[in-house]
Amino acid sequence: MSFLHVQSPEDILNAKRLIVPGVGAFAAMMDVLNNNGMAEALSTYIEKDRPFLGICLGLQLVFESSEENGPVRGLGLIPGVVGRFDSSNGFRVPHIGWNALDIKKDSVILDDIAHRHSEENKEWISSTCNYGIDFISSVRRGNVHAVQFHPEKNVGLSILRKFLLPNSSMTKKPLERKATKLAKRVIACLDVRTNDNGDLVVTKGDQYDVREQTKDNEVRNLGKPVELAGQYYLDGADEVSFLNITGFRDFPLGDLPMLQILRYTSENVFVPLTVGGGIRDFTDANGRYYSSLEVASEYFRSGADKISIGSDAVYAAEEYLKTGIKTGKSSLEQISRVYGNQAVVVSIDPRRQYLKSPDEVEFKAVKLQNLGPNGEEYAWYQCTVNGGREGRPIGAYELAKAVEELGAGEILLNCIDCDGQGKGFDIDLIKLVSNAVGIPVIASSGAGTPNHFSEVFEKTNASAALAAGIFHRKEVPIQSVKEHLLKEGIEVRM
Repeated sequence: MSFLHVQSPEDILNAKRLIVPGVGAFAAMMDVLNNNGMAEALSTYIEKDRPFLGICLGLQLVFESSEENGPVRGLGLIPGVVGRFDSSNGFRVPHIGWNALDIKKDSVILDDIAHRHSEENKEWISSTCNYGIDFISSVRRGNVHAVQFHPEKNVGLSILRKFLLPNSSMTKKPLERKATKLAKRVIACLDVRTNDNGDLVVTKGDQYDVREQTKDNEVRNLGKPVELAGQYYLDGADEVSFLNITGFRDFPLGDLPMLQILRYTSENVFVPLTVGGGIRDFTDANGRYYSSLEVASEYFRSGADKISIGSDAVYAAEEYLKTGIKTGKSSLEQISRVYGNQAVVVSIDPRRQYLKSPDEVEFKAVKLQNLGPNGEEYAWYQCTVNGGREGRPIGAYELAKAVEELGAGEILLNCIDCDGQGKGFDIDLIKLVSNAVGIPVIASSGAGTPNHFSEVFEKTNASAALAAGIFHRKEVPIQSVKEHLLKEGIEVRM
């Protein structure tokens, strides 16, 4: 079977089967389709009931309009508006992760998968999910199909295979599982950097120090990135996160080995991939300016589903809190505007600063579960940049709230004090930040046992928990973590 990347309206009209994937924001997508004359061609193609599969934005575009950065008009082929979830009920928005699928009718392409809408579009609905309310997860009428989720990141390639080869069937029916709601996620993180021989390796820091405490002081080498990512996918990781910790030294568009890692990984790993490190505006030695959007786009084209921004987000938040103005020029704002906030993670790297009284600083402080080294009862969490080497005049609480307003869709919450210690996540910090924002928070730094995962989910509003060293060193298998969480009554994807 041959494939063609659509370049013109004629390509759409001449297609035998058409897949419209979507990673991005609704308004940006409709601008591209309208400016290239493709919106009209798509409408004509779909109205003639020709084989069509829309994925994510490819589903949303067939509705009348979207509230994302809008209202923005869609193709209007299905009655209804794509709306934002109500976050006032405590649900995290955007909806990120693995949810249960409730199949409503014969959908054809969902046959190999275990088992907010109105009356006007009811005839289209083939499955729903629940997130406080029922919402459409897929539609079908005739030869026209569309799914809100990403099949290549959820159920392997069965949906794509069923659409492209409708007469094919799987040799084995997947196991039925009793999923009921959005699951907590277990994420494997791979810190990638060059070692002293110039090879890209997976390493792990001890409070951000990645060198062995030996005479040679070499970079700690825990394996090859592509191989480890593939193994974690097979082990059941819900996501894989790459952090290019040499990214602040090198120009990202020239960082070809990291892009190659993403390309190779995405060919065999069918869970979401996040990449961070060095995603920022840049002017090269020849005076050519590259926006952070161009840099991020290169990562997305190479297989990333989400990008993670660190230091650049701190500077943007500081400026926003000082002026109260959203300039639209920061990396965070540019990328979320085009690719959607669900594709932008902000990585926060705070260090605990102990206090005798919360009134000592202007930043939000917390009363500690465990006293500080000199009996301090309180602490605030100072954000850092440049791999934890430079402290900034902003707290984790203030940063989290600011980046949410600027367009972040998720927060990766690290803690330098807990990094590599294996004594558990910083519950005080995670509770502080996850209670302050309405977007998902990923707990990171300090996991040493399966109990640490259940503790963070039971005591905080974290949506996911991330670990690195315990997985790399095979101290705790991912499957053991998930089995423990299930035993504790915490829903996960198995």
